[in-house]
Amino acid sequence: MRKQQQAPGELERVRAFVNTRDLEDGSDVLTTPDELRVWLIDQDLASGPLRVSPAAVRRARALREAIREILISHTEGAEPPPHACVTLDQAAMKARLALRFDDRGAAKLEPAAGGVDGALGRLLGVIQLALADGTWARLKACREQSCEWAFYDHTKNQSGAWCTMEVCGNRAKARAYRKRRPGPLPSSRPVKT
Repeated sequence: MRKQQQAPGELERVRAFVNTRDLEDGSDVLTTPDELRVWLIDQDLASGPLRVSPAAVRRARALREAIREILISHTEGAEPPPHACVTLDQAAMKARLALRFDDRGAAKLEPAAGGVDGALGRLLGVIQLALADGTWARLKACREQSCEWAFYDHTKNQSGAWCTMEVCGNRAKARAYRKRRPGPLPSSRPVKT
């Protein structure tokens, strides 16, 4: 079982969004309009009667996978893929994100759009805040290609690469060990003479 490695504050919603798809067991929480509606309401990203179309589900899933690709780039210390950034930009435009000020003068991005696009825009607003406060780069996706689970890197030097060292980290280290060894692994059975 994976450690949760939760992200701070509202960034946890973004981590939870990416983890609605589990590559290891093949499950996906966002396959139907009703599932997306329930998830958005449960995460307080939308409220009331929310109409969700199959096209909205496709947009949400595309946004989720684009965010995952960016989180992988965080893990690898690489630039994010341009097509993933385009997907986020398109979602931001569809949400009609705008800078809003509250009565204390604090500012944040808020969607002018309602429905699913507005709810997804709220996630993008969280990402913008995380970019501003420096926590965005610590949200990563597991380096293990069969996993890619989103996790928050709590290490001091931001060197976390796996969702959990006990599972994915050990798998990677075992593969690297087998690759370095010239011959077959030693047998644990005694040799008969």
